[in-house]
Amino acid sequence: MSGEDAPAQQQNAEEQKQQQQEETKTPAESPKTESKPDPPPTSASTEAAADTPAPAAEKAPEEDTFSYRALVLTGYGGYDKVKLQVKKGKPALKSGEVMVRVKMCVLNFADLMARQGLYDRLPSPPVTPGMECSGIIEAVAEDVTDRKVGDKVLVLNRSGMWQDVVVVATTHTFLMPEGMSFEEAAALSVNYITAYLMLFDFGHLRPNQSVLIHMAAGGVGIAATQLCKTVNDVTVFGTASASKHEVISQGGVTHPIDYRTRDYVEEIRKISPKGLDIVLDPLGGSDTHKGYNLLKPMGKLISYGAANMLAGQKKNLFAVAKTWYQQFSVHTLSLIQGNRSVCGFHMGYLDSETELIAQAMAAVMDLYRQGKIKPRIDSTYHLEQVGDAMRRMQERSNIGKIILTTEPMKEEEKKEEAKKDEEKKKDDKKKDDRKKEEKKKDDAKKEEKKEEKKDDAKKEEKEEVKKDDKKAEEKKEEAKKEEN
Repeated sequence: MSGEDAPAQQQNAEEQKQQQQEETKTPAESPKTESKPDPPPTSASTEAAADTPAPAAEKAPEEDTFSYRALVLTGYGGYDKVKLQVKKGKPALKSGEVMVRVKMCVLNFADLMARQGLYDRLPSPPVTPGMECSGIIEAVAEDVTDRKVGDKVLVLNRSGMWQDVVVVATTHTFLMPEGMSFEEAAALSVNYITAYLMLFDFGHLRPNQSVLIHMAAGGVGIAATQLCKTVNDVTVFGTASASKHEVISQGGVTHPIDYRTRDYVEEIRKISPKGLDIVLDPLGGSDTHKGYNLLKPMGKLISYGAANMLAGQKKNLFAVAKTWYQQFSVHTLSLIQGNRSVCGFHMGYLDSETELIAQAMAAVMDLYRQGKIKPRIDSTYHLEQVGDAMRRMQERSNIGKIILTTEPMKEEEKKEEAKKDEEKKKDDKKKDDRKKEEKKKDDAKKEEKKEEKKDDAKKEEKEEVKKDDKKAEEKKEEAKKEEN
């Protein structure tokens, strides 16, 4: 998606808002009134100005001119369902909140699932996705004392981060360490907190243990590998396509396995016949059962995703978890006798556990300051290019995090992007035309074969008739000889 059609999308969005607000505003009112800040509490300065309407008149132009761009999921489906729109009106700050001018935001696998209606923690469309971002605090509520304007922060929230400006509670912001880039800050929270809590809270990772990390070249995979390296003599098995093996090996994976050409279960059994101590499972389905069977006694399988769903099943995570739990409940005795444990982790359901998240973030930040961990950035896209970014992740082409920058595309870049889109459309059309032509040829060949088979069948039938006629003649000849 190039985002070039944003003005039309913005107009549609504004028309929808106007329809929803028909009963509460006049036709002449602008949609910006929906996000208009509440008036501030009465103070000495406001009382002194109460006799003149000028301050109110001065406030309106600021709200009229304040606008920001946001990526909006308009419905479930393909890449074109995420559209770049412009929102008007300065967001209001409630108690304990700050407004952050976003520099970088991040694409997570959950965002791909959300686009297809498979992630139940995202509100229904229209909604702005995005769980994490980084930026600079632009405004603070009156009661906020632990943050100030100008602070560089990373932000973690359930949704709404894919836009120029976000308003969040201060508890959802974390001060960036000295020397950390906005790209690194945006890429840090979800992946590293997920990996940290799974390995150390659930997994109790210790020296000389073994860990299987699926999708080892992804954001969580790289984070988990780096965290494993902070513990002595941990053996890491990592699945990834062959083209990514050099990178993940350099990052700390002891045994990279190409899941596309090899059976990873067999490969692990060859190296570690007794099995594994920890399996991190973002896949679901049959891979969850394979992972469970790979565990040693006292081993732990930690399920934290269902990536296999993007290739087939249309179920939300809750439905998958319920089915998975029922399957294991049937085999409770087997679970007990195996002396193995199964855990489930979902970052989206920890948004109320601010103390737990803060503790994990503090530990992760400390490791970053020590130079033991560092987010790997795969690529950076403009908001206008979100479709390309999502396609890269869904095709599993990335090694590390995919970043979205809020810096608008330059006119030259937009023109270049438009050319690329046009060329891509032409290429796609050529491919479709080739496929249609090939299909016609294949259909024609099939028809020829059918006709050939029919002709062969007719020939065989004629031959059979001839044989039968010949046999009949031979019988007549034999009968005549016998009479004579």
